[in-house]
Amino acid sequence: MEMTKWFDTNYHFIVPELGPDVKFSYASHKAVDEFKEAKALGVDTVPVLIGPVSYLLLSKPAKGVEKTFSLLSLLPKIIPIYKEVISELKAAGASWIQFDEPTLVLDLDSQQLQAFTAAYADLESTLSGLNVLIETYFADLTPEAYKTLIGLKGVTAYGLDLVRGTQTTDLVKKDFPKGKYLFAGVVDGRNIWANDLASSLSTMQALEAVVGKDKLVVSTSCSLLHTAVDLVNETKLDDEIKSWLAFAAQKVVEVNALAKALAGQKDEAFFSSNAAAQASRKSSPRVTNAAVQKAADALKGSDHRRATNVSARLDAQQKKLNLPILPTTTIGSFPQTVELRRVRREFKANKISEDDYVKAIKEEIKKVVNLQEELDIDVLVHGEPEASILQRNDMVEYFGEQLSGFAFTVNGWVQSYGSRCVKPPIIYGDVSRPKAMTVFWSSTAQS
Repeated sequence: MEMTKWFDTNYHFIVPELGPDVKFSYASHKAVDEFKEAKALGVDTVPVLIGPVSYLLLSKPAKGVEKTFSLLSLLPKIIPIYKEVISELKAAGASWIQFDEPTLVLDLDSQQLQAFTAAYADLESTLSGLNVLIETYFADLTPEAYKTLIGLKGVTAYGLDLVRGTQTTDLVKKDFPKGKYLFAGVVDGRNIWANDLASSLSTMQALEAVVGKDKLVVSTSCSLLHTAVDLVNETKLDDEIKSWLAFAAQKVVEVNALAKALAGQKDEAFFSSNAAAQASRKSSPRVTNAAVQKAADALKGSDHRRATNVSARLDAQQKKLNLPILPTTTIGSFPQTVELRRVRREFKANKISEDDYVKAIKEEIKKVVNLQEELDIDVLVHGEPEASILQRNDMVEYFGEQLSGFAFTVNGWVQSYGSRCVKPPIIYGDVSRPKAMTVFWSSTAQS
């Protein structure tokens, strides 16, 4: 089955493959089991399920099924399964259930929007006695989608992304159903930057007059699985850059601070510290590098094109290198030896000097080049022993650490799918190259 990105995030999901003969069944009781497990520990959670309409819209026709097959025609088949899950959660003591219906932010036609109305009308009696939150995220809702959302039967609350959904706030101000809750996503759940608390508080205060003080809930714009876990674990980040950041744990603190401020318990010191960090990031020369800005402004159209065409370059290369039609080479990076791993480990632990480390790397390059010459390889590589390939993202770190504008975390892992996580670099400002990055090792290999 195909694995694809969850909207435009780096999270992935397996795409369900469906057809007219599919038979849905209540196979996994994971949502109920985990709710019960938390409840037994004294934690009252809100079970989160992908909504029935988004489940179908994010699926695709199975192999052999016509591409024109209407996935929404399966709605009557899947709703009974949702009723089973809801009933079991109610019996287990759930008071709130959240349905994620992110496809509401897509460009949907009237038939697709009608599917939401039909689905929740069918679920209304089963949802009776529960508080039901419909969550949307990653973009604005169209006026038609918003009207559909606030008209759904059996729904208590609506979750909206007010970070990326810049126009959704206006829809709320124009029309919000009386007695319903608004989970206002003013804290960005997707990035790693500290929230502008003053701006978010202003937004919340404006919404409070529309929604009602007791019906407005401060929230993140989406799930926090799209950001790193806790900034506390980052002991090597520079203090200034660290002050600009907020990982998942810090975003929860921001949500709490905004909620308290709305309730008249504003933490002035926390808000002042946040304002200082916001001002620092806006004015820091590390973010806006005058030299980079000047160079970028001076770029001309010709700077984006090579001075010579490909045939001229090919001719010059052939005369210089005299390569055969099918030259032999390797992929570039040679396997890490036990000795090389030991040297790198000791260098990182400050057990050997930089001179000793460089000497060991030079010896490894010499071995690699000699081996290729013995094997009569046409295009030689130096094996990249200076850049650890122990983990897939280390090459990114190796080059990024030599550039201004990049920062790297030690534990800033973000889930991609299953147990696989990535540790992306932080680009905090204009990127520049203070010095040559590869010349030293390339010239070493040539010698």
